[in-house]
Amino acid sequence: MNRLTTPFGSYELTRFPADPRDRLRAWDAADEYLLRHLDAGTGERGPVDLAGAGQITVVGDRWGALTTALAAYHPAQITDSALARAATEANLDRAGIGTAKSTVTLLTTRDAPPARIDVLLVRVPKSLALLEDQLRRLAPHLHEGTVVVGAGMVKEIHTSTLDLFEKVVGPTRTSLAEKKARLIFCTPDPALLAAAGPSPWPLTYTVDQDGGSGAGLTVVNHAGIFCADRLDVGTRFFLQSIPTNTDGARVVDLGCGNGVVGTAVQVADPDAEVVFTDESYQAVASARATYEANVRPGRRTAEFLVGDGVAMLPPSSVDLILCNPPFHSHQATTDATALRMFAQSRKALRPGGELWVVANRHMGYHTHLQRLFGNQEVVASEPRFVVLRAVKREARQHGR
Repeated sequence: MNRLTTPFGSYELTRFPADPRDRLRAWDAADEYLLRHLDAGTGERGPVDLAGAGQITVVGDRWGALTTALAAYHPAQITDSALARAATEANLDRAGIGTAKSTVTLLTTRDAPPARIDVLLVRVPKSLALLEDQLRRLAPHLHEGTVVVGAGMVKEIHTSTLDLFEKVVGPTRTSLAEKKARLIFCTPDPALLAAAGPSPWPLTYTVDQDGGSGAGLTVVNHAGIFCADRLDVGTRFFLQSIPTNTDGARVVDLGCGNGVVGTAVQVADPDAEVVFTDESYQAVASARATYEANVRPGRRTAEFLVGDGVAMLPPSSVDLILCNPPFHSHQATTDATALRMFAQSRKALRPGGELWVVANRHMGYHTHLQRLFGNQEVVASEPRFVVLRAVKREARQHGR
């Protein structure tokens, strides 16, 4: 846990789930820069009168640092991450603020935004597609007087980022860099806001015949889902190997993304009981749409869960888990998410249940699986990717 000191107060903040071994903070220099600007102004732009500003909306708050610091002004937070939302709730509670509607409104990217937005604060996401989707959805709720300020690390803000603000919202410029962070100032143009048009997302494509068990499936991708218009290389390789004759098993597509893996299992085995889970609201919406585009009505109904991996599933309740784990947390490279997924999987699997993982070979996940499960094997490999399989044994078989 670390303390963030801002012009609006000092707060103990953590990511979610909180882990004392995690060296990554719940905020960065871009959050600090934005909060200083709101209080004191930056360059030719003066401070923002938050007390009299009206409705404040914070988009893409990574772990709730901005929402917590600005809670006294009753902001609405819009996030695509269930983990970011959980972190925000925990950080607000720790600060003695809570999440009563009169204090903070927590929304997801799938919810309707506030009817009128007077101050829009945007943490620039990694995905340009997600940024476009957000700006186009929010444009009808902005007005000529809306204060629009974006924030990000210098490496996150590109010419394409600024062009998108300028195209959808209005004239845009950036601040000087401070501690490798930069702000974006955008002046809403009523003509542009009126002409912004709907979001172009979701996109739909059909998996080609080289897509293994996914061949011929229709895939629906909402904005922000990795590899929007085609199968990514890792998933394509995974689909060549995954077991699809599951004999009615309870199967989890863990970190489901657009859901093509779990949908491939369901199409191959109509009796399978498939659960799709991801921390992204956009991902789970994509998985549901992909499933519905390929599975005939009347077949077994799948479950779609937004949250922290399989932590919400009962212990020893799953036969097979299929996982293509991420190795980034925003801009940071980390194996923490994958290792948490593996540990959760072992708990959720029944004895004899299996975890199948596809990953970049250099991540070295085989050593972690061997330590956790007491076994692992390589199912398939090629120069860049490897598919690994681990089986949950009875505790007495390896001293657990």
